[in-house]
Amino acid sequence: MRYPNRDIYGLHNQPKFAPPLLAHGPGPHLMGAETLIGNRVINLASETLGDIKEIMLDVEKGCVGYAVLSFSTYLGFGEKLFAVPWKLLTLEPMQKCFVLDVSLKRLKDAPGFDKGHWPDMKDVDWQQSLHRFYSAPVSES
Repeated sequence: MRYPNRDIYGLHNQPKFAPPLLAHGPGPHLMGAETLIGNRVINLASETLGDIKEIMLDVEKGCVGYAVLSFSTYLGFGEKLFAVPWKLLTLEPMQKCFVLDVSLKRLKDAPGFDKGHWPDMKDVDWQQSLHRFYSAPVSES
């Protein structure tokens, strides 16, 4: 994870000799959103799926709704953004990344968008379609 480099407020202040899971501060269970931007996302086969570009907060519900991932095609060209329901991501502190249980082939077919044309993420039809794609229930909390 990039959080040691992006931790401008000392949330994850860790002595160099401390094991990663015994660090001082709120992580890895509570982490500042800014510290997670740029983190790599892999699948169960350890293939890189992309990196987190944005974290979308559902202000009305008081929870994290989605992670917006960036997936670059050939040599970094043709960047595709796509939303993933936050609950599908698992923090892997030892590998310093997030894990998403989706194959690379399936992810290439995920509904995506480009940075100039974001979807209306509060649209119920969009949410249901996205959650159906990932076989994830739409959160009611």
